[in-house]
Amino acid sequence: MSARSETHPTSLSEVRELSLLLDIATALNGSPNLRDVVGPVLQRMAEHMSMLRGTLTILNRHTGDLVIEEAYGLSEEERARGKYRVGEGVTGRVVQTGQSVIVPRITQEPQFLDRTGTRHRDLEGGRKDISFLCVPIRSGSEVIGALSADRLFDGEVSFTEDLRLLTAIASLIAQAVRSRQGSLEQIEALESENKRLQGELGSRVTDGRMLGDSAAMRRLYPMILQGAPSSATVLIRGESGVGKELVASAIHYHSPRAGKPFIKVNCAALPEGVIESELFGHEKGAFTDAVSLRKGRFELADGGTLFLDEISELSPLVQVKLLRVLQEREFERVGGSQTLKTDVRLVAATNRDLEQLIRDGWFREDLFYRLNVFPLYVPPLRERRTDILLLANHFVEKFSVANGKDVRRISTSAIDMLMGHHWPGNVRELENCIERAVLLTTDGVIHGHHLPMTLQTPEASDTMPQGALPAALAALEREMIQDSLKAAHGNMARAARMMGITERFMALRVKRYRIDPKRFKSPEKTGEKP
Repeated sequence: MSARSETHPTSLSEVRELSLLLDIATALNGSPNLRDVVGPVLQRMAEHMSMLRGTLTILNRHTGDLVIEEAYGLSEEERARGKYRVGEGVTGRVVQTGQSVIVPRITQEPQFLDRTGTRHRDLEGGRKDISFLCVPIRSGSEVIGALSADRLFDGEVSFTEDLRLLTAIASLIAQAVRSRQGSLEQIEALESENKRLQGELGSRVTDGRMLGDSAAMRRLYPMILQGAPSSATVLIRGESGVGKELVASAIHYHSPRAGKPFIKVNCAALPEGVIESELFGHEKGAFTDAVSLRKGRFELADGGTLFLDEISELSPLVQVKLLRVLQEREFERVGGSQTLKTDVRLVAATNRDLEQLIRDGWFREDLFYRLNVFPLYVPPLRERRTDILLLANHFVEKFSVANGKDVRRISTSAIDMLMGHHWPGNVRELENCIERAVLLTTDGVIHGHHLPMTLQTPEASDTMPQGALPAALAALEREMIQDSLKAAHGNMARAARMMGITERFMALRVKRYRIDPKRFKSPEKTGEKP
C-alpha cells in the first residue's frame, strides 16, 4: 500500500482493510490475556479474506515443536494433529527461514504435509484445490510462530493483497507480545495450568508420567493434588485400562508418605484362599504350606500406601477383615492371635459398579462407605479424544527407544484411524497398538496398515462399498431370498413365511431376480407340498 493510500484510502476495500486492522489492534492491546482475543481476531480475518481456515502456530522454545495454538475452521481434534518441527512442512519452513510462503495449489506442493487432514477432506468433498498462505510472526529478531490462511484456489486471483494483510496482522500480534511482559507465554499457552500440574505430578511419579491435556484430565489433576497430602482413603473408579494405577502412584508420591513403601496388590489376580494371607500375613503352621511366618502387605506397607486394585473381587470374609482394618487400624495374621497395629493409607480401585454389587449382595455397603471417602474418576479414552495423539506420540517415542528404531511420525491416514476408533481397551489398548506398529514399520513412519484390523477404516483397507444404494439393497434382497429358498429346499411358500412376506411378493421377487427355486430342491424333498 502506498503512503497516499495509507493516509487517504481511495477504495472501499482499503477502507474496510484499515477498519479491520484498527479493530484487531484495539482487541489485541485491550486485553490482558492475548489468548482470549486471538480466536475472534482469526474469525474477523477469515470473514474479511473469505478464507476457509486460519491458524496461529506457536513455537515451543523448550521442545522445538510447532503447535496450533488457535484456529478458525478447525475442530479440536484437527488442531491436536497440527504439530510440526521447525523446518518440517511449509509452516516449519516459514518459522525456520522467517520468509513468507505462498502455495497457490497445495496438491502441487510436496512439502505441504496436511497434518490436520482437513485439506485432504476438502479435496475428497469435491473442492478443486486450495491455496495456502503463511507468514512469520517475529518478536524482535526471533521468529516465534506463524500465521496462515487457506482459501479456495482461483487462478485469476492475486495473492499479493492477502499476503500483505496477513503480514500486517502478524505484525500487530508481535507488537502486542512485545508490549507487555509475559505476553509471549500467554499467547503460546504451552505451559498452562494443566501443564504445570502435570509436570508437578510427573516429577515425582516413578511408575510413569500421566499425560493428558483434555478438559477431563484437567479436572482430574487438581483433585489428585488436593487429596494427596491427607491420609484419607481414596477410591479410584474407571474402566479397565484407563490408568488407575498411575493415579494411585501419583497420590502416593505426592503425599507425605512418598518416602515410605508403596505396595500394590491386584485382588483379581489372587485366588480366594491366598488373598487373605497376602494381605494380612500368616503364622508358621497356619495351614499346610505355611512353613514359616510371613508378613502380609499391610505390614510391609506400614507408614506408606497400600494400593488394592480390583477391590470388588474380594471375598465376603476378606471384606469383613478389611473393614476392621479401616475402622480400627488393626488386624491379626492368619492362624495368629496377636493383634497388630498398622499405619497404612489405603487406595482402592475398581472398574465395576459397586452400587449395583451392593444391591446384588456381593459387596458390603459399610465397606463401600469406608472406601469412598475421597472418590476419583478416571475418564475413558473416548471422553478425552484430544489426548489420543499426545499419548500416541509418547508411545511412539517410548517404543522406538526400547526397540532401537527411528520412528519419526504417524501418517495422516493412521492418525485418522486412531482418532476414529472408540478404544474399548482405553490407554492400554492404544499403547499395545502403537507398540505393534513401531515393530512393523520399516520406513520410520507409522502407516494405517501397521495398525490392527480393529482400527481399519473402509478408506484405509480399500473396502468402501461399491455402487449406489439401490443396487446394494437389491443385491442384499436377492441374497436373502436365495438363502431362504435354500433353507426351505426350494419351497417358495415356506421361504415366504420364513421371510415374513406374502407368496405373491416372493414370486414377484423370484421372477425379478431370475432365481430358479428348483435348483435348491433336494432329491428327497421334490414331492413335498407347502
